[in-house]
This record gives sequence, structure tokens and C-alpha cells, in this order.
Amino acid sequence: MARVPYVEASDVPDEHEQLLESVLQGKPLNVYRSLGNNPAVLAGMRAFLRSLWHDSGLSDRERELTILTTAATIDNRYEWHQHVNIARDVGIDDAVVAGIGTGDLSALDGDERTLVEYVRAVVEGDVDAVTHESIAALYDDAELVGIAATAQGYAALGGLIRAFDLELESGSSFHGWDPR
Repeated sequence: MARVPYVEASDVPDEHEQLLESVLQGKPLNVYRSLGNNPAVLAGMRAFLRSLWHDSGLSDRERELTILTTAATIDNRYEWHQHVNIARDVGIDDAVVAGIGTGDLSALDGDERTLVEYVRAVVEGDVDAVTHESIAALYDDAELVGIAATAQGYAALGGLIRAFDLELESGSSFHGWDPR
């Protein structure tokens, strides 16, 4: 059971009700329902995540590779589960998803492997000069900020998920780290 209650739309001010619902999934998500205990924080987090989603400078594929890598690196089942289907929807095949989940990056091409390795280093707080030079050869400074901000933003969200001990939505079962 989650450590904070999941709020209902009737529990938050009218202007925050829509923030409980995933635009992609068309239903309330436990992560947003838990944050709804503080509607101002919910609004701020949703705005922050929306900026990472739309303004990071990353393609949909790069964004989802970044989020999946973050979820796997911090061992966050909830975040991983939410993004497996999103990754599939943007054309990431199950072999790549599984590789990120299990740590076997052989299904990724060299540039995507560099991205995944950089994201891991960002999340682990271990970006050295070699790692930075490798990613900087592929992305400009604005995109590097987008990658690092997305990785750390979703790591922060993962920390909230872990602190609140959130469960998957009712009727869901974990895809697994190798969802093939």
C-alpha cells in the first residue's frame, strides 16, 4: 500500500483535476494521484516534466531511451513499466527495451549506446571527461542539457515514487525488465 493516499479529482481544486490524468493513457496515474496531496507541487512537477518532454531538444526515441535508462539505473519498476509502452509507441523494439533493462546494450547502435552510457553516468553522478566528450561529439550543448535534465528529472520523479512506495495502477502487472 502506498505511503500517501491516492487522491481523487474531488480532492483537488478544480484547476488541478486534469493534472491527475495521463494525457497519453487517458486515465489517472498513481504517481500524479500521490502528488495531488499537494496540488501546487503536482502542478509544478507536471509543468517541469512537460518541459522535459517537449523542450529537451530530443527526439521521441531519444527521450524514451533516456527515461528507460534512468528507470533501469535507479531500479524503478513503476517508472519503467509506464514507459515501456510509450517506448514501443515511438518505435523502440523490445530487444532494445530489454537490453536497457538487463544491461546488455548489444541491440543498440553505437550512437544510442553512447546516449545510454551517458545517461547512466549522469544518473550515477559519474560523468567523466571521456564520457562527456563521447556524447558531445553527437549532441550540441542545448541537447546535452536536455539529456541531463531529462535523466535527472526522471530520477527525481523516481525518488518520489520510491519514497511513496507507489504501486502499479489497478489491473496492471509489471512488464518485467525484459518485456519480450
